Amino acid sequence: MSNLEKYNNVFIESFGVSEKDLNDKLVYESIPEWDSVGHMGMIAGLEDAFEITMEMDDIIDFESYNKGKELLKNYAVSI
Repeated sequence: MSNLEKYNNVFIESFGVSEKDLNDKLVYESIPEWDSVGHMGMIAGLEDAFEITMEMDDIIDFESYNKGKELLKNYAVSI
């Protein structure tokens, strides 16, 4: 499974969205499921999927689907 597939699966499983919803319009609180609790569940899913531990600043800065791809580069994860 590619890193993009892993990344997308975390969003799909965390928020119950479809793959077509994964775009630059998917941002924090743009859907009811992506609230503070959903955010932490998504972060936990990413940490498990990529075997990383994210820094608090990155967790806070993770404000969109696209921004997340950029932040994962800090952990040697290319998407």
